[in-house]
Amino acid sequence: MNTGVSAPAPQAQELRAPPGWRSVECISDLHLQADRPATFEAWRRYLAATTADAVFLLGDIFEAWIGDDVLAAGGFEAGCAEVLRAAAQRIPLFFIVGNRDFLVGAGLARATGLTLLRDPTVLAFGERRWLLSHGDELCVGDTDYQAFRRQVRSEPWQQGFLAQPLSVRQALARGMRKESDALKATDRIYSDVDTATALQWLRAADAEVLVHGHTHLPAEHALDARHRRIVLTDWDAEAVPPRGEALRIGRDGTVQRVGLA
Repeated sequence: MNTGVSAPAPQAQELRAPPGWRSVECISDLHLQADRPATFEAWRRYLAATTADAVFLLGDIFEAWIGDDVLAAGGFEAGCAEVLRAAAQRIPLFFIVGNRDFLVGAGLARATGLTLLRDPTVLAFGERRWLLSHGDELCVGDTDYQAFRRQVRSEPWQQGFLAQPLSVRQALARGMRKESDALKATDRIYSDVDTATALQWLRAADAEVLVHGHTHLPAEHALDARHRRIVLTDWDAEAVPPRGEALRIGRDGTVQRVGLA
């Protein structure tokens, strides 16, 4: 999609892969929630079994994250943290927040051992530079969402939200999930990534390939003769057929979509 609208490219964080890494994997848009146990179990099995040297979780891993203090309450989120903790003891885990779990913070990172990354982040791996993002900021055509995004990513809004009792935040999250489910039942067409903006980000980061999620439209797009973007799939183990895969990137620059066992 190309709207002709572009925004200033954000300053990308840079991560250089250690020489010993042979492959890494990227996943996104699992939307983990307590009433979707099959997807949670598929994710748990995946993290326990992957042979990649690192895993990058590119946002919307959780359907809703209402603050790191939710871990103290036990329950589903604490169970997710335990899965992350076990995996991080075996391989490095990196996390870029999405539009559903943007309140993931240092508390979850400390509790699990994962590393938080800025959006976007350049992964220098082998002879190539990969630009990793959740992808929502690139959907510039959805002006209503972009205004909402700026609001909820601001420090005053987040401070005010996190100051509310946990029970209030949990109720708000349930309400947002109902609204989301209602939207999914309509024929609404969601905005896609803007090509001009994606190219601007890639050139600013001196990267050739953009890897992102968010749109739930897994595909590979040639942006010009040098640049391309790869869109990750969402996960739903209860769908028919089930959805869920990791994007494996090799040190030699090869890319493979790996389905779940």
